[in-house]
Amino acid sequence: MSKRSSDTAQSKPDLRLVNAEAEVYDLMRAPQTTADRVKRLQAEARALAVEQLEAFERSLHATAALAKEIAEGGDAYPVGARELAGRISTDLVSKAETIAAITQRTAL
Repeated sequence: MSKRSSDTAQSKPDLRLVNAEAEVYDLMRAPQTTADRVKRLQAEARALAVEQLEAFERSLHATAALAKEIAEGGDAYPVGARELAGRISTDLVSKAETIAAITQRTAL
């Protein structure tokens, strides 16, 4: 077994809940109308946008955690850098929470 396939087998699957009105699309069948195709593509675009916003939120939290470590790093870091990192950490956490709230509110 190659290393690549063992990494894939050990990673957790990305499971998401699907709306009740979601449909399975038969790729072998052409859409009945252009409007149906547009609706499907728009739904796919919205799903991809939600995924990207969730990734952005995770990145903000990770950056906030790094900034907090620097802020609490003591004399190893310059005073100005520690102060700035502390402010950035607080700001990024609130921004990430705002993004999460917007995503949840509009993804319903």
